[in-house]
Amino acid sequence: MSTAIRTDLKDPGLYEAGVPWDIFAALRRDDPVHWTPEADGAGFWSVLRHADIVEVSRQPQLFSSAYENGGHRIFNENEVGLTGAGESAIGVPFISRDPPLHTRYRKFIMPALAPGRLGDIEARIRERVARLIDAIPLGEPVNLVPLLSAPLPLMTLAELLGVSGDLWPKLYDWTNAFVGEDDPEFRQSPDAMAATLGEFFAFAQDLFDARRAEPTPDIASLLANAEVDGVPVPFRDFVGNLILVLVGGNETTRNSLSHSVAAFSAHPDQWQAIRTDRDLLKTATAEMVRFASPVMHMRRTAMADTVIGGQKVAKGDKVVLWYISGNRDEQVFAEPDRFLVARRGAAHVGFGSGQHVCVGSRLAEMQLRVAFDMLADRVTSFEVQAPPRRFRSNFINGLKNLDVNLRPA
Repeated sequence: MSTAIRTDLKDPGLYEAGVPWDIFAALRRDDPVHWTPEADGAGFWSVLRHADIVEVSRQPQLFSSAYENGGHRIFNENEVGLTGAGESAIGVPFISRDPPLHTRYRKFIMPALAPGRLGDIEARIRERVARLIDAIPLGEPVNLVPLLSAPLPLMTLAELLGVSGDLWPKLYDWTNAFVGEDDPEFRQSPDAMAATLGEFFAFAQDLFDARRAEPTPDIASLLANAEVDGVPVPFRDFVGNLILVLVGGNETTRNSLSHSVAAFSAHPDQWQAIRTDRDLLKTATAEMVRFASPVMHMRRTAMADTVIGGQKVAKGDKVVLWYISGNRDEQVFAEPDRFLVARRGAAHVGFGSGQHVCVGSRLAEMQLRVAFDMLADRVTSFEVQAPPRRFRSNFINGLKNLDVNLRPA
């Protein structure tokens, strides 16, 4: 058995220096449905190939995401809570529900993301991007994460929630804490986490009370006033879904943007292709998300004995879908390790697949398209100054910083 096959894919330290692409490639080739033992659990099946990830994702009745069966992360949510912090006041987000309840929650949110409801949001995103780029000193090294990658999606989220865009730094700190359970920078101590949660709960309670008292046409109102079988959603589930919206709406766009700038730095010909032909941006955003794979995995639980990719899987087994591997599958993507903005063809799994595909994927792609369209007007090249610091995480393929020189046009 090779060293690659013995690697613990659950270990968050494995990803701290960079995604181990060679390990995933070896597993796709030699052991594409791979058993990973756990020191603190029963072990899990890692699903590495694109086709198997899609196949598992399209069978929610057989492969459950439900909280009571462990939820959507490698750890068991019903044992340690949604954020791995043991916080019982956080309820169950709809990502940790199975159909038909999951489908009903999606229907609560979809009206807020409909073109008619969003109206001229693209124009407002364009205005935000212009203001953010105006504040970036071109031609000198800057950390792009707090200047563009983080504020852009968080300001858009603030609009969708009906809160002030000036809150984005707080939303940034909260979402980092929610997904950073393995990173000591984001989880400095139990007391610090308790303080963060207390601050967030106060924000959520005020928002919940305000939207219950006077509903407005935003996502916060839809979540606060949702009913299941005629019973109003409790505050704790509102909190769980609010965390889901914040993390889902922020992490994917933020890290896709940062990773794409790094990719354009490493592949300057691809940036010149964008600058020469802006129509490429209509489809290039899909390549940005595929190449970045900002969410590395999602987990399911087998509800019956079954077979995945020729491998027998027992009822109750954990099944981890490694999107980051599926998006580099040689059987689906030609030259999968190359960043090619003109790539067309098979759909990536960067936004998930099947019933749980990200409800905000089109909005995420819109923000990427607008940002790089406007950057192309002003920037001839990106020059990354040093390797960025990465999240210590097996879940989010995140960059804490991106020191880069934006050469002015």
